Amino acid sequence: MSDTRRRVKVYTLNEDRQWDDRGTGHVSSTFVERLKGISLLVRAESDGSLLLESKISPNTAYQKQQDTLIVWSEADNYDLALSFQEKAGCDEIWEKICQVQGKDPALDITQDPIDESEEERFEEIPETSHLVELPPCELSRLEEIADLVTSVLSSPIRREKLALALMSEGYIKKLLGLFRVCEDLDNREGLHHLYEIVRGVLFLNKAALFEVMFSDDCIMDVVGCLEYDPALVQPKRHREFLTKTAKFKEVIPITDSELRQKIHQTYRVQYIQDIILPTPSVFEENFLSTLTSFIFFNKVEIVSMLQEDEKFLTEVFAQLTDEATEDSKRRELVNFVKEFCAFSQTLQPQNRDAFFKTLANLGILPALEIVMGMDDLQVRAAATDIFSYLVEFSPSMVREFVMQEPQQTDDDVLLINVVIKQMICDSDPELGGAVQLMGLLRTLIDPENMLASTNKTEKTEFLSFFYKYCMHVLTAPLLANTAHDKNSKDLQEGSTKINPVCPDNFQTAQLLALILELLTFCVEHHTYHIKTYIMNKDLLRRVLVLMNSKHTFLALCALRFMRRIIGLKDEYYNRYIIKGNLFEPVINALLDNGTRYNLLNSAIIELFEFIKVEDIKSLIAHIVDNFYKALESIEYVQTFKGLKGRYEQEKDRQSQRLNRYRRDARSLDEDEELWFNDDDDDDDGEAVEKSRMEDDFSDSYGKYMEAKKGAANGANGANNGKAAVIPPASPAVTPNNSSTSSVKTVALPATPVVKTALVGLVDYPDDEDEEEEDEEEEQAPRKRPRLSS
Repeated sequence: MSDTRRRVKVYTLNEDRQWDDRGTGHVSSTFVERLKGISLLVRAESDGSLLLESKISPNTAYQKQQDTLIVWSEADNYDLALSFQEKAGCDEIWEKICQVQGKDPALDITQDPIDESEEERFEEIPETSHLVELPPCELSRLEEIADLVTSVLSSPIRREKLALALMSEGYIKKLLGLFRVCEDLDNREGLHHLYEIVRGVLFLNKAALFEVMFSDDCIMDVVGCLEYDPALVQPKRHREFLTKTAKFKEVIPITDSELRQKIHQTYRVQYIQDIILPTPSVFEENFLSTLTSFIFFNKVEIVSMLQEDEKFLTEVFAQLTDEATEDSKRRELVNFVKEFCAFSQTLQPQNRDAFFKTLANLGILPALEIVMGMDDLQVRAAATDIFSYLVEFSPSMVREFVMQEPQQTDDDVLLINVVIKQMICDSDPELGGAVQLMGLLRTLIDPENMLASTNKTEKTEFLSFFYKYCMHVLTAPLLANTAHDKNSKDLQEGSTKINPVCPDNFQTAQLLALILELLTFCVEHHTYHIKTYIMNKDLLRRVLVLMNSKHTFLALCALRFMRRIIGLKDEYYNRYIIKGNLFEPVINALLDNGTRYNLLNSAIIELFEFIKVEDIKSLIAHIVDNFYKALESIEYVQTFKGLKGRYEQEKDRQSQRLNRYRRDARSLDEDEELWFNDDDDDDDGEAVEKSRMEDDFSDSYGKYMEAKKGAANGANGANNGKAAVIPPASPAVTPNNSSTSSVKTVALPATPVVKTALVGLVDYPDDEDEEEEDEEEEQAPRKRPRLSS
C-alpha cells in the first residue's frame, strides 16, 4: 500500500518499560473471520508479512496521544502502540476504533480501565456514570483541590476520571493562571498547594494531559509550580536556568519550526523528569511511564527529522571538515554531533544501523580524524565519545576506513595512531580518557569481532596493517621508559638495587600498565604477529625491566605479560626466554621481596608452579641449572623442590635411554667383529655349504616350515623352553648332533627370511651365556634364536 497516511511503526512495551520497534508497515481495519470481528492489521512494507493482527475489542481502552499515536493494552503486561507518519492516518483509524466501540472520536480515551479490585468497583458503582467533581478553580479552594488530586493516586479508576475531568473543563490552564496570581501576591501557601497539584497531575500518567502541560504557552508555568516544593526553605530557580543559563545553539540554522519546537519541548520535559521531579519510590516507579514514552517518541521523531534533512547534515559535515572553520564553531559542531549520536541510542537496532550508515556516508570518520588531533580538550573529549559510538556500532566499518586511508610517509595522520597518541597524551591524572580509548583499541584489534567475509581476509589484512603502521606508536612509551644496557649484569642475586630508568611517576606507571594490558591481550589473541614483534624488538626483556618498579601494580602487569607468554607453551617463546636468560629479573624480584607474603610473591610462585604442573621440560632444566641454588632455601612452598624433582626424573629417564642405546650399539659391534673374524677362516667351507644348500633348498624349505609350525605350537621343549626355530642347514647334519656343534652358514634365501623377520640367521656358541643374562630384560621375539642342527 503506497498511502503514506496509513504508514505506521508498531511498538511493544518490554519488561524494562522501554518501547521496542517491531517494524514499519501499513495499517488497515478489516473484518477477520478467525477473530470474529473488526481488527487492526499491519503488514510490513518490506515483505508484506503480518506485523500485527489485533481485534478491536469493545472493552479495550484505546488512547490517542500526540495526534499521531494510538496506545492500548491487550493483556495485563502487553502494551501496544501505533506511531503514524501523518496525523490524518491516525485520525482515520481512531474514528474506526471509536465507531466499533460506539464512542465519540473527540475523546482521547475510549474506555475506563477495568483493572480495579472488587472492593474499588463496589465503592465506585454509585458514581460510574459521572466524572470526578472538581471544586471551582479559585485561590480559596487550592487546598481542597490538592487533597483531591493526591487522594485519587491510589485508585486507577479514580485517576482516569480525574484526568477526564481536568481535560473536559480546561482546568489545567485555569490552575496555571492561579499560579501567576499567587506568585505576584507571593502567596507561599497557595504556591505550595499548586506544587502538590501539578506533581499529582503528572503522576496521573496521561499523555493527553502532558500535551497540554508541555505546550509552549504552559510548560514554563508548570516548571514554576514545581519550584515551590514545601520541603524547601527557598524555591529553586529552574525557570531562570532554562531561560538564561541553558542556551539553544543552532550550529546550522534549523528552518523547520516544528523541529525546533520539538527540540525545545524535549529538552524541557527531560529536565523536568531528571532534575525537578524527585526520584520515584518503588510504589511510584510506574507513575511516570507515559512521561518516559513521551520523551522517547520525541527523540525518535527528532532524529528522523534531522536524518531526512539531507541539506542540514551535509552542511554540518562540510563545516566540520573545512579548515577555514573557526575553532569555536567547530567545537559547537562536534558537540552537536555528539548529542545527535546520544539521541540515536533511543532508536531500535535497524533504525540505528541506518542512522550510523548515514553518518558514515557523510564522512564522520575523516571528520573525527581532524577534530581528535585538535588541542581543545572539550573537542577531543566529545570526539572520543562519538568515536566510541561508532566502534560500538561497527568495528569493521572503522577498520575498513583505516585500511583505506592513503599510506602517507607520516604514520601520525592515521586515525588509529591519532587515537593512540591521544591515549598516551591524556592529561587527566587518573587517565580516564586513556582507559576509554584503550578499551576502544582492544575492540578494534579483537579477532573475535572481525567478520568472516567471503575472502576471509579482514583479520589478516588488518592485523598486518596494525603491526606495520601502529604497533610502534603504541609501544613507544614502554620502550622509552625501559631503555637500558641489555648486558647489564650488575643486579646480583638477592640485590635490592632499583633500575634508575624505571618510571617513578604514578601517571606514567598507569599509562605503561594500560599499554601492557593491551599487549597482554595481543599475546592471547594474535599468535603470529605479536610473536614476531616480541622477538624482533626483544620486547619481553624491556618489559621485565619494570619488575624493578616501586609501583607494585606495574611489576604485576609485567609479570602477567610473561605469564601469558609462558601459558601458550610455545617452544619458540621458551627458547627465546632461555637464550635471553629472562627469568633472572623475575627471580631477583622474588628474592628482593623477601619473606613478605603479598600479591607479587604469590604471582611469581604461581608462574613457577604452572611450569612445574605443565612439565615444560626446557624451562624446568633452565631454571634448575641456573637458579636452583638461589631458590632452594625457599621452603614455605614445595614449588621449587618440585621443579628439582621433575628435573631429576627427566635426567634419570634420559640417562636410562642413553645407556640402553649405548649397550645395544656395543653388542652389535662385538657380533659384527666376531662374524668377520670367522668369515675369513671359513671362506672355502662356506662355498661348499652354499652349493649344498642350493641343491637341497626345496626339501629343506618344507621341513623348515613344518618345524616353524611346531615351534609356534610349543611342540619343541628343548633348550630350556626356548622357542628355537630349527631349519635344517645341510643333509649331513643329523638331529642327534649336539646343540653346541653349530655350523656357520650364509643367510637363508630371501623367502624364509621374510617369513621370520625377527629370527636371527646365525647362532654363535659364545652367545648362550649372554642370552641367558638378557632373558629377563628382553622379550622372546627380541632374542637371537639359535640355528642348531
